[in-house]
This record gives sequence, C-alpha cells and structure tokens, in this order.
Amino acid sequence: MKKLFFLPILALVAFAFTTIADHTVDTAASNIVWKGYKVTGSHTGNVKIKNGSLQVQDGVLKGGSFDIDMTSITCTDLEGDMAGKLVGHLKSDDFFGAANHPTAKFVITRALPQDSKGNYKIIGNLTIKETTKEIKFFANVTTTGKPTATGKITIDRSEFNVKYGSGSFFDGLGDKTIYDEFELDVKLVSK
Repeated sequence: MKKLFFLPILALVAFAFTTIADHTVDTAASNIVWKGYKVTGSHTGNVKIKNGSLQVQDGVLKGGSFDIDMTSITCTDLEGDMAGKLVGHLKSDDFFGAANHPTAKFVITRALPQDSKGNYKIIGNLTIKETTKEIKFFANVTTTGKPTATGKITIDRSEFNVKYGSGSFFDGLGDKTIYDEFELDVKLVSK
C-alpha cells in the first residue's frame, strides 16, 4: 500500500524536473542585422527585437518565438540623407509597410538537435505583412546560464508580398534589380 502512495509523488517529482523553462529574451542585448542585395551592391542595417522567449527542457531547446519591431529598421552602410531615404523606403508600402505592419513574428515549430555542441535545425513560421510561411535555418543555442541563440536566416521577400524592384515580378529592371533573398543575422539573449 505504501508503494502505491509513493508512485504518484515520484511521478510528480519526475515531471517537475522535466518541465519546460520559458526564458524571456533581453531585448536590449538581442539584435538582428539585416543585409539586402542588389545588382550593384548591398545594404545592411539593424532591426530591434520587440519581445521573445526561448523554451528549454533538460538543456535542450524545445521552442521559442520573437517579434521584430519593423519600425526600428536602420541602415548602417550609408549616412545622412542617403541612409534616411533608404530606411524610409524600406518602411514604406513598397517594402515592409511598417506603418500598417509594425511587427513581424517568428515562431519555432520544431527544434532539431544536430549534435552535442548546441547546433540545431530550426523550423518555424515567419509572418511578414500578414503573410505566414514556413522557413528553415541552422542555429547555435547555448542553454546553460542565460540561454542564447544565434542564427543566419535567408528569406525570399517575394513570398511575403514584398515585390518592389524584384526581377521575379518586373521585367527590364537591369541594374535597378533588387534580389529577392535577404539575410537576417539573429542574436537572442535571454534575461
């Protein structure tokens, strides 16, 4: 009889040690660096993380999400009026429509460990301008102490209704063509 009494308690204790810990992202320490390409070169800048979290269980990443503040887009390779003009254009409806779509979102649906060094294949849903698509990329995640995740994401903007200057939609652009794919170097640091 005593054994039957202790079984539920043991099950409860085991469950307590395997629960998923939700680590809130430190938005001041986290960042995204973007890079976009065109026929004649490239541009780069930053965009801020609005909020996010990383879910860890027994030292293994299980999930997470983050919101991107599209109104915070900056340009780091140009200065003055040229930088302001580019940022204004990126925030406009030609690109990300930040006034009507101030937040983009990424939600992990699967985190697949690749080795014992914190490398993962991340699968999740990215939402930009109210369009949601599944994307995949590789990331490195440190789960001890303050969990940290870094990864490079390549996105095809044409899949999110961002068509301006795209050779996929417009003919005869020549050296005015802006490539569809752009990169996000994401760094999430938890509190």
